[in-house]
Amino acid sequence: MVINLLNIERENSILELLKQKESIKIKEIVTLLNISEATARRDLSSLEKKELLKRVHGGAILNISSNISKDFNIQYRKNINRTEKEKIAKLAVSFIQNDSCIFLDAGTTTLEMIKYLKALNLKVVTNGLNLIEELENYEIESYLIGGKIKSKTSCTTGFSAVEYLKTFNFDCVFIGANAFNLDGYSTPDSEEAMVKSQAISRGNNIFFLCDNSKFEKNSFINFSSLRVGTLITDSVLPKEYYQLTKVEVTK
Repeated sequence: MVINLLNIERENSILELLKQKESIKIKEIVTLLNISEATARRDLSSLEKKELLKRVHGGAILNISSNISKDFNIQYRKNINRTEKEKIAKLAVSFIQNDSCIFLDAGTTTLEMIKYLKALNLKVVTNGLNLIEELENYEIESYLIGGKIKSKTSCTTGFSAVEYLKTFNFDCVFIGANAFNLDGYSTPDSEEAMVKSQAISRGNNIFFLCDNSKFEKNSFINFSSLRVGTLITDSVLPKEYYQLTKVEVTK
């Protein structure tokens, strides 16, 4: 278990370096992460299999050959764009009024919101298994939607989850997406798409939380158009987006 966690941390560090530099040498990885060359090569091979980078002679570059967003383990996503997610989460919470009933979609950005919710006296409904411990830590009244457990993204999905959502009414709904473009928001999993769509239909105010890594990409299933709610992101977008939806940009 410890070995797997260290693998995840190293691979996240390599991805962060690549986002800053766009290319990196194996010798740089060895020096910066204080690991052996053999370990660095194994990590690059693992990331290449996930289609997150492309290996080249002596190192690696970011994989830009495909803009199809895929589902990756939540442990990998947790530390990607952490600073941006923190800013998005803090801005998202500013739209919540005291004594509200809200839905938090499973994900790593909604997880960042929880520490700011304690004083608002909320009722929180979620399908995020990864959110429950944090909600309990802050003693926030919370409801977990039952359904099929998807371990990879730490959430509940499927028909049971959708049916349970029909019993709620939300003041605010906060939804994550694997990708978005002018056609809307999308995700790789059809059952997760159903849950997201149902939650959106039960909300008065809809917010989509997307950092810059999701921009101008698409995934398997579109679950919402841009017109449905407000996009909270960390980057100024092309003017076409502002014609289709309200956009809130972090500072």
